[in-house]
Amino acid sequence: MELQFDNYILSYEDGGIEVRKNGTLLYFNRRPMFVTVKTSFAVSEFYDAAYEKAEMRDGRMVAEGTLRVPSGSGFAFIDTYEAGDAGFRLQRCVKVVEAGDDLGFSSKFSLVMAESADPHDYQCFAPGVWYRQNEFGPDELMGKDLDCEYFWMLETRCALPLFAMHHIGSGEMASLSRWASDVTMRTLGIEQSENNTDPKFTIGSVGMSKPEKRTLNYMYYGFAVRKDNPTPVDGLSIDYVYPGCDGQTPVKNSYGGLDYHNKAMNFRRINHPVVPGFEQNYSVAINFGQHESFQGMMRDIWRITYSRMRDRLFCVDNERHYRNCMEIFMKYTRKYGDSYGLPFACQLPDMDISSVSFQFGFVGQQPGIGNLLLRYGDREKLPEAREKGMGILDFWVNTAMTPSGLPQMCYNPNIKGFEPYPHYTRMLADGMEAILDAYVYLHKVGEEKTDWLAFCIKTGDWLVKVQNEDGSFYRAYYTDGSIRMDSKSNTPSVIRFLVQLYLVTGDEKYKAAAEKAGDWSFDNAYLNMEYRGGTCDNTDIQDKEAGIYALFGFLSLYDLTGDKHWLEGAVGAADYTETWTYAWTFPVYTPWPKHPFNQYSISGQSIITIGGGADVYMAACSYTYYRLYLLTGDSHYLDFAEFIHKNTRQSNDVDGTSGYAMPGLGHESGNFFSQKLGSQYHWLPWCTFVEAEPCERLYETFGVYEIEDAQRMDKEEREKRNRVYENYY
Repeated sequence: MELQFDNYILSYEDGGIEVRKNGTLLYFNRRPMFVTVKTSFAVSEFYDAAYEKAEMRDGRMVAEGTLRVPSGSGFAFIDTYEAGDAGFRLQRCVKVVEAGDDLGFSSKFSLVMAESADPHDYQCFAPGVWYRQNEFGPDELMGKDLDCEYFWMLETRCALPLFAMHHIGSGEMASLSRWASDVTMRTLGIEQSENNTDPKFTIGSVGMSKPEKRTLNYMYYGFAVRKDNPTPVDGLSIDYVYPGCDGQTPVKNSYGGLDYHNKAMNFRRINHPVVPGFEQNYSVAINFGQHESFQGMMRDIWRITYSRMRDRLFCVDNERHYRNCMEIFMKYTRKYGDSYGLPFACQLPDMDISSVSFQFGFVGQQPGIGNLLLRYGDREKLPEAREKGMGILDFWVNTAMTPSGLPQMCYNPNIKGFEPYPHYTRMLADGMEAILDAYVYLHKVGEEKTDWLAFCIKTGDWLVKVQNEDGSFYRAYYTDGSIRMDSKSNTPSVIRFLVQLYLVTGDEKYKAAAEKAGDWSFDNAYLNMEYRGGTCDNTDIQDKEAGIYALFGFLSLYDLTGDKHWLEGAVGAADYTETWTYAWTFPVYTPWPKHPFNQYSISGQSIITIGGGADVYMAACSYTYYRLYLLTGDSHYLDFAEFIHKNTRQSNDVDGTSGYAMPGLGHESGNFFSQKLGSQYHWLPWCTFVEAEPCERLYETFGVYEIEDAQRMDKEEREKRNRVYENYY
């Protein structure tokens, strides 16, 4: 009995399953019925068995059997396999037929990797959680220590619930993913612990494992309790575990005076009850493919899963939302003594101002907001908006420059001076681009702000001066221009500023610096996937915003030169960056009665740093992905652009019904993989900026606020308008 997809044949053999390609065995499972039981001692033991029978029914392969464990518990399996348009699918039912002396259970579907049992021979992909071998992640991140036995993560941690293993030598990929966005709400009255039971828990886990023939349970202080287990282990496998668990991951041992010296680890399991008649029902997509590169594999399996699971588009009026955003900026921009700006943070729902401090970019985005207010004020004939925008921009130009040419980054009106804050290259880029854009805008309407241009030129000259021989820049500097953080991974962030400064001045040194930075970024950010350190308030680890700024930088070089080399880099950065976006959805409980998630979905939020929380920063990219669609003709980019142009708004009070102080407001970030939202429940200026700014760009380029409206334009007209540098200055 067998099923076929492309060259991959999944067959039933002697109670197990095999996957072959051109006769070569790639994956197998000799005992597919697998359970882990939580015993009466509250530790986990695992058992498996071969199917007892199988038959073909209506083109599907149905395999069945009952697994009995030493305690007397019995579990009946019915597994249905089928081939579809994109790969294979497993539908599984596990029913408790007898209850022994057990406190809970989970089941697992897995495929053993026949090519190699060494995790080091594989590059793995879990969106927003695992890229290659997580070499740019923090030490405590899963995947950093490939000598562990279990690498299982709750699928709600992932932007899409999938895990893929790519064999470095052969290029063969295997992937398991949840079939549909059908997670239901867990029991809210209990907390997840080391090994607890919840009959309503419907989240699975994805990952891989290579266990020893011993049980593994960690006590609450990190001590491992192990005993021999009779179940054979065939090697390294890719796994889907249901209900899910998290482990193994290193933890800092906070307990002093312990008499063992092994590394403390976390392994948190969830179980279903061992009660006669209790059923598990879940479905898993099984995909195979062969790819020359990790990037190609990542792009392919992401798109396959995205096309199946992408949440519906959120219904929002983006022109109304844009105007709400600008009203927020108008209301909260004011003069603080001699300075202009917006508060650093306000608590929701009532916008209780909790901190007043101005950042040049990143979470503050002060010049960027000034640029938006200036344009909005002119277009809508609102003198107040123009005055406040000019006030912000003039303040930074008149106050922030230092003798070195490197502007100050963080002003505090309470001390009438700047805070001792690092000069981050990424934050520098945000502010400089905004001031230069504002200069260009006024120049086009006949108003010259020569001091703004001089400000930009002085910083551009500083960048040329400090650029490393290899084209890179360091992550952060001291005020005098000396090195503060020597990572080079933020290099892409200044490319667009240098390109646009060249367009304004005609000075070839800025173009040369941009191209040198592009060369370094192509080799390191794109080819080596060193997208890290993009968020200034996190350590220099892999993240989403480094990918965003690489996309911006590569695309600006392509716009300038037409060189397809840079378009390749932009496409690569785009493919990486979108994998951080929650394209699927699941229910989340919020502890606050006034919060948009009480009525909207979490889809459109995006993971911040690898394995971290989520925010709306992907909203900043909707215009750029649309432009990328127009340049490549790749309809996936159009779909994704529309998705993030709409679904990112779901964390906002888009129409005033959530009860926030003003419509359009949204929270900074949160963590919701546990289905309970954790958040500081506050607003920072960037939250609104990244939603308003691409709307502004879309309007200025195409004259509309909705991507679908731009699509109604004549193709030739769209392509003409998409040549954004033809009339930049």
